[in-house]
Amino acid sequence: MKKIIVFMGLVFTLTSVTAQKGGITPEILSQIEQSYVPTASDKAIYNAMAGTSISVLAKNHENLINFDTHFSNKVVSHGITDQKQSGRCWLFTGLNVLRAQMMAKYGLDEMEFSENYCFFYDQLEKANLFLQGIIDTREKPMDDKMVEWLFQHPISDGGQFTGISDIIEKYGLVPASVMPETYSSENTSQIAQLIGWKLKEFGLKLREEFGKGAKEAELEQQKVEMLGTVYRMLALAFGEPVKQFSWTIKGVTKEYTPQSFYKEFLGNDLTGNYVMLMNDPSREFYKCYEIDYDRHVYDGRNWTYINLPIEEIKSMAIQSIKDSTMMYFSCDVGKYLDSKRGTLDLNNYDYESLMGTTFNMDKKQRIQTFASGSSHAMTLMAVDLDKDGNPKKWMVENSWGTDAGYQGHLIMTDEWFDEYMFRLVVERKYVPQNILNMLQQKPIRLPAWDPMFAPEQ
Repeated sequence: MKKIIVFMGLVFTLTSVTAQKGGITPEILSQIEQSYVPTASDKAIYNAMAGTSISVLAKNHENLINFDTHFSNKVVSHGITDQKQSGRCWLFTGLNVLRAQMMAKYGLDEMEFSENYCFFYDQLEKANLFLQGIIDTREKPMDDKMVEWLFQHPISDGGQFTGISDIIEKYGLVPASVMPETYSSENTSQIAQLIGWKLKEFGLKLREEFGKGAKEAELEQQKVEMLGTVYRMLALAFGEPVKQFSWTIKGVTKEYTPQSFYKEFLGNDLTGNYVMLMNDPSREFYKCYEIDYDRHVYDGRNWTYINLPIEEIKSMAIQSIKDSTMMYFSCDVGKYLDSKRGTLDLNNYDYESLMGTTFNMDKKQRIQTFASGSSHAMTLMAVDLDKDGNPKKWMVENSWGTDAGYQGHLIMTDEWFDEYMFRLVVERKYVPQNILNMLQQKPIRLPAWDPMFAPEQ
């Protein structure tokens, strides 16, 4: 008995030593503490940071004198939209690109499409995407990576350009006055949470029924019934989508369906006429990539793009702007943003002087370490070129209302564009043939959980 006690004590000692390996021991803590010798400046900085935002203290006031709102090439902007407390920037951006085309074509002073109409069907389609995904993975265990991802992401209000193309080409468009915003469409968190809960419950039910022997056809019929519940929840939150409406343009009133309205006034080939580009230096350039499950419609397309060096993307963007054509654009908007002035500039904040250290990761390293990624979509509509044709700064039309930024816009330096711009969608006519040829490649498929490709909010 005594020998057993000694042995158990030895095991406990060895376990304790192993548990401490790699941890902060008292000796290591002492070394860390001794490495910091507070100065008078540190004391002043601590006092300031104790009651003030770091961004306020780090603001580079010397940079304020560089604020310039002149642009050599600019597409006319017709009013700022406001996504309010929702993650629908992708939808506002895509619709703003289309409304600019319609306003120019018909000489309209004002126009806005119903984001609420498109969003209703976006949410219904995403619910179907989740439930069908659960059926497709029914034979996999609950801890399978794909099954886990589905249950973690049953639905969201974020998205990207394929949501624009697939939803509009399937369901059409209506003017904002025909299906206006509601509280829940402008404040999406609560309804999204409720629908997410219901979808997870339905997902478990489908897997349970499969375990009891239900065939695929039976599961899909149950899915249709489940989508009926989701449809009712959406109708209560956003209103039921209009099927037919009257609209007047240039003094002429006609009856339209959402599909006939879109076909008459726009009729764009949103699937074939637009090319999606990415600047991701962490992956090989001049390759075509596809993101699994990065789509809004189950029978639609995964987000597919060509990865290119930044200078080639800029060249196409400049051509588009010179031709008075706005573009879907997305970036890491939170980095170095001066929201009051509406500028995105690497010199807006001097974090290094404040914190007494450097932040030296490049764009590739920030992507690899999840420090940066595309987070917000806006409408690229202006560039300021120097006498040699090189861009100095860019401007986007945002969807945060007229009081946000510079009269509802954001202005970014070309250096900021290099570091934090990620995605651009351009019309095919601005894309060189050698790049269009890359679309013939079989896309390299990346997994749905790749963090670089989170939906834009």
